[in-house]
Amino acid sequence: MGSMFRGEEVALVQLFLPTAAAYTCVSQLGELGLVEFRDLNASVSAFQRRFVADVRRCEELEKTFTFLQEEVRRAGLALPVPEGRLPAPPPRDLLRIQEETDRLAQELRDVRGNQQALQIQLHQLRLHLAVLGQGQGPPLATAQMDGPSERTPLLLSPGGPHKDLRVNFVAGAVERHKAAALERLLWRACRGFLIASFRETEQQLVDPVTGEPATWMAFLISYWGEQIGQKIRKITDCFHCHIFPFLEQEQARRAALQQLQQQSQELQEVLGETERFLSQVLGRVQQLLPPRQVQVRKMKAVYLALNQCSVSTTHKCLIAEVWCATRDLPALQEALRDSSSEEGVSAVAHRIPCRDMPPTLIRTNRFTASFQGIVDAYGVGRYQEVNPAPYTIITFPFLFAVMFGDVGHGLLMFLFALAMVLAEDRPAVKTAQNEIWRTFFGGRYLLLLMGLFSVYTGFIYNECFSRATTIFPSGWSVAAMANQSGWSDAFLAQHAVLTLDPSVNGVFLGPYPFGIDPVWSLAANHLSFLNSFKMKMSVILGVTHMTFGVVLGVFNHLHFGQRHRLLLETLPELTFLLGLFGYLVFLVVYKWLSVSAAGAASAPSILIHFINMFLFSRSPTNQPLFPGQEVVQSTLVVLALAMVPVLLLGTPLHLLRRQRRRRRRRHHSRRDPAGRQEEDEAGLLDSPEVSENGWGSDEEKAGCPEDEKEAKLVPSEVFMHQAIHTIEFCLGCISNTASYLRLWALSLAHAQLSEVLWAMVMRLGLGMGREVGVAAVALVPIFAAFAVMTVAILLVMEGLSAFLHALRLHWVEFQNKFYSGTGYKLSPFAFALEDE
Repeated sequence: MGSMFRGEEVALVQLFLPTAAAYTCVSQLGELGLVEFRDLNASVSAFQRRFVADVRRCEELEKTFTFLQEEVRRAGLALPVPEGRLPAPPPRDLLRIQEETDRLAQELRDVRGNQQALQIQLHQLRLHLAVLGQGQGPPLATAQMDGPSERTPLLLSPGGPHKDLRVNFVAGAVERHKAAALERLLWRACRGFLIASFRETEQQLVDPVTGEPATWMAFLISYWGEQIGQKIRKITDCFHCHIFPFLEQEQARRAALQQLQQQSQELQEVLGETERFLSQVLGRVQQLLPPRQVQVRKMKAVYLALNQCSVSTTHKCLIAEVWCATRDLPALQEALRDSSSEEGVSAVAHRIPCRDMPPTLIRTNRFTASFQGIVDAYGVGRYQEVNPAPYTIITFPFLFAVMFGDVGHGLLMFLFALAMVLAEDRPAVKTAQNEIWRTFFGGRYLLLLMGLFSVYTGFIYNECFSRATTIFPSGWSVAAMANQSGWSDAFLAQHAVLTLDPSVNGVFLGPYPFGIDPVWSLAANHLSFLNSFKMKMSVILGVTHMTFGVVLGVFNHLHFGQRHRLLLETLPELTFLLGLFGYLVFLVVYKWLSVSAAGAASAPSILIHFINMFLFSRSPTNQPLFPGQEVVQSTLVVLALAMVPVLLLGTPLHLLRRQRRRRRRRHHSRRDPAGRQEEDEAGLLDSPEVSENGWGSDEEKAGCPEDEKEAKLVPSEVFMHQAIHTIEFCLGCISNTASYLRLWALSLAHAQLSEVLWAMVMRLGLGMGREVGVAAVALVPIFAAFAVMTVAILLVMEGLSAFLHALRLHWVEFQNKFYSGTGYKLSPFAFALEDE
């Protein structure tokens, strides 16, 4: 948790890796995941780097692995998870892995090709069997000649004018959806000079290409004439029909049918042996592929990292530059020493200065990862900038709960998150692929705190599914009011609503011990009371939250050595914010403490006082809260307005004055060469560019290239930047304070929606019948509907709405007071993702 409040210190380290041990050293660094490599060959094309050939070999292997993986999935098998941590193989094993993988892939291709060829041949045999079975009795229709008898022969006797005319047959099979079009086209093209018979096959046949079952139509066409036959063959070719030879003799067809059945049985036996051999090959692929995939991915990652290194002039070592956390430098040196000890020459690592902004490193765990993700979604913080995540752990669930306060709804959310937390180590939960589930599971600890805080604020609001609970005795007494007011039966009959007057002795006994008194749930002015309470509460929380953000900026200024900003920025900002809106919070709290329930009717209006504060006026009907209030208000407004020019001009004038002083020092140092070195050292120590981290703020480096020794401030840019900051802060104090009123609005909306759901569903169900049986039967579907709508509307939709509004309050109203979010993450070179 030490690095949660501020990013860890990161150093730029230069590595000298001996050529013989460079692969081993980088591989060990990948196992540890401590460093991020900088690309020292950014100007060199990816095809011209030293290890591009090795990277290509790894990519070719990955293509082969993809083919093997697809074949395993095609067979309906699953690849096992590799056991243990597999190190990157040495470079000499790459050729052996490639040969072994290529041999296995070629064997699988041959077996798969043989299987597909056998399946196609078996499919053709089955179609041929279906065609011959359909043609056992060919319907040879007779032509209508002189005698209209059914036994009249189709052909004339030998010796007639048609002695050379002979009936021919075309038999085959076509897909079912093409049969109607084929029959129609044959009839039109041949003008009816044919007889076609189509019959659906008895069983579906599996397509050897797609693997899906399909229905086929066997057809038998009888025709006469060579030209008709040519047309029929061309049409069947266009429809991709399977044409088979058809024997006219019955005995020959039966003999061919038996022969085809025998061939089909033999082919099925051969196909079964082929499939058994294929399963054996796939079993070897299942054993070999998972570890080889991990090893080759690691090897490719190592070569890609080595391509980012530069070669020394003697070509005896590789030079790399890496970002590494300072606390991990001993582990880095030990890993390099152990990796290069076998080669006889040890690798060397040493820190080097750098003027570039280092990456941000914030270590997280299961609990803090979701909260850090909320902050990083806005923007990754600058190097060693104050991290809002630790404070977001408390403020985000609390602000969400202010808008979602209900004991019942919060308890349901808490139990749902608790179930995910308790089951987080189960493999089935971790490997679930549903995107919505993974989103909820990733934020399980966030949901846990959101539900827990919602239960707390629900007790404050005294709401459980919109119903008030009486935990402590009420502070209001109806009996005392009835005894002293003389309420008679006639009075009660005429007045449906009764008023409890706190000025009557004994009616108001004191404040409720915790939360809102349950008697307010019965009051007619319940909504007006909650409106006033939640609106003032929202303003108090908003001003406190923004003030805390401004205070956190103090730690940034102190850490980066910009102490002038404490007086020229932080102090004017606090004075402006607290002088106006902090005074508003003071008025609210003072009125709560000074005005009793008996004098609430004549209490002055805070809103009118706040308006008169800016108008420098007074209202005769609105009495002051305390003596000298007008003087205090006028003083605070003048003081707040006086802070605007300080905030606008203070920092730019200070920076320009400091730059002028440095120029004067350089001018004197040129006249006095003896003291030039001392002046340069003093200038470097005073420069905001050369701080303990080797870089300064963006504002003070406006228009300055990073390789220059001193900052060249452009006055127009500095004044423009500060003017934008001043306008944004001053106007933001007003708009951001109003933005926190969303806490009041969404809290009120959630309570009223819950009340409507209870009144429209559960209350109707409870009043449907007085008898126990009728009520029990009716309440079952009513409670089911109430539960479904509660989860869908109040938990999911209202919860998402409150989550988004809490997210906006943190990003816009809180974090912009001190958090720039213009950095970039440290992305270490690690094999953890490769193992997964």
